[in-house]
Amino acid sequence: MEQANKRNALISLIIAIAGAIAGLFGVTAFNQYVLMNLPLAARMVSAIVTYWLIAIIPIIIMFVSKDRLLDYGFEKDKIGIQLAIGVGLGIAMSLILTLIPHLVGFGNYVDSGKRYEYLWQFIYEFVYCILAVGAVEEFVFRGLIYTKAKQIIQKDWFAAVISSVLFGIFHILRGDAVQMIMTVLMGALFCLFRLKIKRCSTLSLIIAHGVYDALITVWVSLLL
Repeated sequence: MEQANKRNALISLIIAIAGAIAGLFGVTAFNQYVLMNLPLAARMVSAIVTYWLIAIIPIIIMFVSKDRLLDYGFEKDKIGIQLAIGVGLGIAMSLILTLIPHLVGFGNYVDSGKRYEYLWQFIYEFVYCILAVGAVEEFVFRGLIYTKAKQIIQKDWFAAVISSVLFGIFHILRGDAVQMIMTVLMGALFCLFRLKIKRCSTLSLIIAHGVYDALITVWVSLLL
């Protein structure tokens, strides 16, 4: 029975990452050929909704496996504390990994490529980064993939390594080898938060991820 469970977890993990990558290709194609032809309001909503294409196969796997969100690091208690931890981590990461490089002359290395002028644009960036990028990527990588990897070998370090490496591979499709390495390290950092900080749930990581990503654009717009 134990071997069968491990085999099922491995199959689920492989299908999940393949499905996430396929979803990423779908998102990329939609953004390239459809998104910019839509009216602004439809474009804003569509950008968030279509990013969830990445999570469709993993969500199906969750239901087929009869898993619960609780199995993926979500918690029902003390939601406010979980949210506060996420905001605090996101801001701290941004100050250390984004603002300081800007201040010491390495701002180009942490440039999101986006430039905003209006308050509503920054607000939308936070909404998009939390509800789309943060929610999808944390559910897939620190949620499902981390859990399935741990079911294969009952070690947190193994789950952290597998989820972080796959997180990096996922991002190399949109960048280069340097970006992949940085993303692997970022994934490992998120895993460390989850393991070492009390009440740091997957929800906390979603908020931290989204706030960190959104603040990249804030610093770039203000300082470059």
